[in-house]
Amino acid sequence: MPDTTPEPIATFCGKCDCGCPQLFVDADAPDDRRVRITDDFGQQVQMSEEQFADLVTQAKAGALDRFVAAAA
Repeated sequence: MPDTTPEPIATFCGKCDCGCPQLFVDADAPDDRRVRITDDFGQQVQMSEEQFADLVTQAKAGALDRFVAAAA
């Protein structure tokens, strides 16, 4: 799938040239696939803005903290 947004909203890592995971919002995509997260292996996840908002809410509430602590 070609990128429809030339600049990512966020790049995760960004300290190398390995094709770091990135976050895009595609305004032209169907509502249920508007948010796209790519990984450094060429895969992607697409979700609605509502699903992404829920992910952010859960992350802010600490649901992902144990994974961050394990990586540190």
